[in-house]
Amino acid sequence: METITSPMGTTYRFTMTLGNDEIIVETGKLAEQAGGAVTVRLGDTVVFATATMSKNLREGLDFFPLSVDYEEKFYAAGRIPGSYFRREGRPSELAILTSRVVDRTLRPLFAEDMRNDVQVTLSAFAHDQEHQVDMLAIIAASAALHISNVPWGGPVAGVRIGYIDGQLVVNPTIQQQVNSTLDLRVSGTADAINMVECAADEVPEDIMLEALRLAHQSIQVAITLQNEMQAAIGKPKSEYNSGKLPEAIVESVTAKTRAAVQNVLLNTTDRAGRNEALAEVLAPVLAEYEAHNDTAADDARVNIKHVRAAFEEVVAKEVRLRIVNEGVRPDGRTTTQIRPLAAEVGVVPRVHGTGLFKRGQTQVLTFATLGTPRDAQEIDSLSPEENKRYLHHYNMPPYSTGEAMPLRGPKRREIGHGALAEAALRAVLPEESEFPYVIRLVSEALSSNGSTSMASVCGSTLALMDAGVPIKRPVAGIAMGLIKEGDKVAVLTDIQGLEDHIGDMDFKVAGTANGITALQMDIKISGVSDAVMAQALAQARDARLEVMNVILGAIAEPRKELSPYAPRMETVRINPEKIGALIGPGGKNVRGIQERHGVKVDIQEDGSVFVSAVDGFQVQKALDEIRGLTEEPELGRIYTGKVNRIEAFGAFVEIMPGRDGLVHISQLADRRVEKVEDEVALGDEVMVMITDVSPDGKVRLSRQAVLEGWTLEEARARDGGGRGGSRGGDRGGDRRGGGDRGGDRGGRGGYDRGPRRD
Repeated sequence: METITSPMGTTYRFTMTLGNDEIIVETGKLAEQAGGAVTVRLGDTVVFATATMSKNLREGLDFFPLSVDYEEKFYAAGRIPGSYFRREGRPSELAILTSRVVDRTLRPLFAEDMRNDVQVTLSAFAHDQEHQVDMLAIIAASAALHISNVPWGGPVAGVRIGYIDGQLVVNPTIQQQVNSTLDLRVSGTADAINMVECAADEVPEDIMLEALRLAHQSIQVAITLQNEMQAAIGKPKSEYNSGKLPEAIVESVTAKTRAAVQNVLLNTTDRAGRNEALAEVLAPVLAEYEAHNDTAADDARVNIKHVRAAFEEVVAKEVRLRIVNEGVRPDGRTTTQIRPLAAEVGVVPRVHGTGLFKRGQTQVLTFATLGTPRDAQEIDSLSPEENKRYLHHYNMPPYSTGEAMPLRGPKRREIGHGALAEAALRAVLPEESEFPYVIRLVSEALSSNGSTSMASVCGSTLALMDAGVPIKRPVAGIAMGLIKEGDKVAVLTDIQGLEDHIGDMDFKVAGTANGITALQMDIKISGVSDAVMAQALAQARDARLEVMNVILGAIAEPRKELSPYAPRMETVRINPEKIGALIGPGGKNVRGIQERHGVKVDIQEDGSVFVSAVDGFQVQKALDEIRGLTEEPELGRIYTGKVNRIEAFGAFVEIMPGRDGLVHISQLADRRVEKVEDEVALGDEVMVMITDVSPDGKVRLSRQAVLEGWTLEEARARDGGGRGGSRGGDRGGDRRGGGDRGGDRGGRGGYDRGPRRD
């Protein structure tokens, strides 16, 4: 520890090396009234975190009120927000996902009966566009909590692992991550991993396990540093007001209901029937306590909420014991069985693609929409990423669980589920150069009984294939669970809602037949061992291959043709220096192309031009016009142009918009021409070959070369007219045919000398 004294106070500095990076943690100078406050610095990225607890519990709550908020401040990257108000507004998706990743790491380590508000706030004071914020935020939040008066079971730390050129890399930079096939974020305690978030490019299970082990090993230095901080400057931990259920109520409700609950679980496997039967068990118990309250003194009355909560504990305990002791789950499945599966495509007309996937009572319908580059999402956050061409959105309306409540837009959970499904499919999407469309997927959870996020992955695979998106391979997802009672452990495949609620782990795994594309793990216990992780990944692989067979049974490969309602898009690359010519003054040229042909034209800075419309013929016409505006004259190429000026020595022909060339009088026909007007008139369309382009851009054309059928070399060898008027010798024979000549033309030499259209 280094102590630094200044007029602002005393700063305590701690330093560690994580991977190959030096990380500096400081506290003492800032936010002295917060429970704990630290800054964590890596390179020139600085994350600030505070942790504060209320003095009193919040009455009436049956959960721990923890709030974790990461706020993006644009000054951190030297930028001004782009909104109308020029200040930070609603959190970006990146900010929400960062808040979630920190929350999911911290929450399992607080006491279950804690009811005091705890608030953790984080922001980036500086962002060097090189080092990511999210894993630093976990270290900062943990350090702030650990040195504060807030009681909790930390510390924890987080780290990112990449896989670059066959090597696992600890804390890769943003630039390094571009070349990585793995973006694994892991947090944990000294003993075990407690949170995983991952996007991968079909990484095999053995490499994933190796990366998880490396991550847990790497965070030990950060955990050790935080323990040193707590020992040196940490505050004494405060007492909290427990929200634990009265022991007498728990014992009484258990005695009254346990046998009946066991009987329900033994004889009822469907969700609705089980809930109805359990309600019948609870009803007389509630009536008994309510009757007691009618006559009891105020201090002897029983809180009916406590009775309900105690009954839920009885049910959870019995479900857990039956799983670990007998290997039987609430719906009668074994630990590795998947619920009944079904899949369909083409469910809804007119939209570009749809996929309906069902697993048990969980049902998700995904819609695929294809757009043009202008439909890409602009990113306004601290991330260097400026736009996204692939988006996945997830919605879970109240009716999916049989509830009725106001719709208030997507919550953090929905943002997180959408991001997970997006990560799962990103690895199999075609490259933009191959398939330049913007892709948006929207997964609607129509019915929910656990693992709608993984059902979204399956529905999205179906929708993409139905839309004709040439994905590399189908992706399937499955949710794994864990029940741990003492030394007994059961890893569950395809958890349903009840198992998620009463279980110790929610471990989602998505991937192809070749490897993993996404992971997400949340736990309610302090951590899980390597052996449990390995077992969960192995069971998940078997399960996703089974799900894959159902997907392929609905649609074996992506459709060969896009929906007739999807835009037809073609791409042409132009010289970036020609972008101005294509746009035209005030956008005149590009606007005219769009209006004339009914197309959309999107121009990129690198010279890529995307032209789209429902009518493919109009796309081709627009492309021809764009090429005419932007292409360079090509020696030997034949163009059809319009005569726009006539001089005594020749005619000027416009071969491209705004670009003309000279056809010397000696090159106007396949015979001697006395006067230019005898051969062509203003406005005539003629076919000409480019025979020369001077250094200053002047173009020389030959109509004779087209009429004679000459090659470029022949045309240049015989073009003497522009160099002195010589015809270059007697042609001899009949060289008619080819080019824009038409029929017998009478007149002198058998040709019609009047005006003509070539």
